[in-house]
Amino acid sequence: MLGKPVERGDHWTRARIDRYLRRAGALPLTDYLPPPSALDPPPAPGEFELRPEWPGCVRGRIRGSCRDDDVDYALLGLDLLERYGGTFTTEQVGELWLLSLPYLRTFTAERAAYRNLANGLRPPLTATYDNPYQEWIGALIRADVYGWTCPGDPRRAASLARRDAVLSHSGNGVYGAMWAAAVIAAAFTADGPGEALDAGLARIPAGSRLARVVRRVVALHAAGLSWEDTLAEAETETAGLGWIHVVPNAAVLTAGLLYGAGDFTRTIALTVRGGLDTDSNGATAGSVAGVLCGAAGIPGQWTDPLQDTVRSSVQGFDGASIRDLADRTLRLAGAV
Repeated sequence: MLGKPVERGDHWTRARIDRYLRRAGALPLTDYLPPPSALDPPPAPGEFELRPEWPGCVRGRIRGSCRDDDVDYALLGLDLLERYGGTFTTEQVGELWLLSLPYLRTFTAERAAYRNLANGLRPPLTATYDNPYQEWIGALIRADVYGWTCPGDPRRAASLARRDAVLSHSGNGVYGAMWAAAVIAAAFTADGPGEALDAGLARIPAGSRLARVVRRVVALHAAGLSWEDTLAEAETETAGLGWIHVVPNAAVLTAGLLYGAGDFTRTIALTVRGGLDTDSNGATAGSVAGVLCGAAGIPGQWTDPLQDTVRSSVQGFDGASIRDLADRTLRLAGAV
């Protein structure tokens, strides 16, 4: 919800996001994005092109959560685990997509995999046939539920995430899902974000480009570089990969978690200000920070406007209670 209005990394660079916030008097960022009407002076035409969904995602206008693919996949993952438990197959992930998720609510690698499924292909061909998005961020955004339901067990979380991810991704695209799920799972018992990130790295190939960029950000943070300088270095090292590729987004996520230092507001604010796939990165950073600080550590300005309601395209979930979804997730914890 925080990152949704600025989810277009080719337009919403880090500099443009901060310029918008500065004009609205919203730096440091401690709440949802202010509406364009808050900018002084008012924006010029085309200067700040927010997503079409922005009216329901900015401060003062939120009445329940907006529908978003990141949320849809968390709900699909919950449904999957309730139906099949931890023994689900990649084929069952695909069947559930066809049954419960509208085709036009899928994007990039997920849409390619969905089309391949409808045409009769089976995994792993669903991920590799006519799919130029195999290493983009889609599988990572589907991974949260596997971390939530495997508290303190990053190995198990990564294994479940991999089984889901190979439906639509390969290589670093799969590693991103495994890494994210493991980091979230590890956060339940970790002594801060650094320890959780180390646990996530342990679950993916050390020589992968994803692992190398995460280690690089960790090293720059340890060397005392500022958040801005760390992201500038990471941007140089991942140049040319595109704003939806998993590797540069993993760098933004890692920096947000480390420099956020376990504080929920600071973590999601820095992560979204980092640009690229802002809604996806903010969501995953919020998963980790939320686990680290607990429900009591999440300030009310983030939760109150959601009115305990989630909007979704997934069959049977639109209008669901967030509290009920949390209870259902808790019942699965440790049982998958």
